[in-house]
Amino acid sequence: QVQVVESGGGLVQAGGSLRLSCAASGRIFTEINWYRQAPGKQRELVASLPSVGRPNYADSVKGRFTISRDSAKKTVFLQMNSLKPEDTAVYYCNARDIGWSAYWGRGTQVTVSS
Repeated sequence: QVQVVESGGGLVQAGGSLRLSCAASGRIFTEINWYRQAPGKQRELVASLPSVGRPNYADSVKGRFTISRDSAKKTVFLQMNSLKPEDTAVYYCNARDIGWSAYWGRGTQVTVSS
């Protein structure tokens, strides 16, 4: 059974930090992605971590967010620093397996107050 579970969201002041976690299991995943969706906006890709290769980031988060993995724990992290009010959104973890099927978590709310 595939499970993708996010955690680590919360309320933080502008300039603060949060670390999100994504625990993905049940498949061999070739790529883990973090997306976010703000109210009234489309879901957007924030960061990608392929099993081989370098991570990629949206321009809006480059230099502030870092995606990384703990392979032993089957967990991918999104370290978010220098948070801005416009980072407020529900953050979703997306895992792609070797057949390129996509699995989504339920999301975790991040709220950045000004």
